[in-house]
Amino acid sequence: MGWVFVVLAAISEMVGVVGLKLFSRVKNIRHGGLFIGGFTLSFALLYQAFDYLQLSIAYAVWIGLGTAGAVLINMIFFGESRSAARIVSLLLIIIGVTGLKVVS
Repeated sequence: MGWVFVVLAAISEMVGVVGLKLFSRVKNIRHGGLFIGGFTLSFALLYQAFDYLQLSIAYAVWIGLGTAGAVLINMIFFGESRSAARIVSLLLIIIGVTGLKVVS
């Protein structure tokens, strides 16, 4: 159950990042709601995950998934660079997160 909370927290973090990106462009209630709501829900779900998982593992996986997801979303939807170095770095994040999951 803890991993479900971590994955949902990471997805919520990605929603918050998209909201932040949109809010930085156009300040309206919808974008602000995505921004604040995404991050608020993310922290609440991460907090729930701590009842099932070690804090250090849950936090690291949450950060890794959220970062990787945010990079992918920004590359796909907001036209950020898709350089080889960014792709390799993204793969390293995913490998690291997977490694933490395997050893926990």
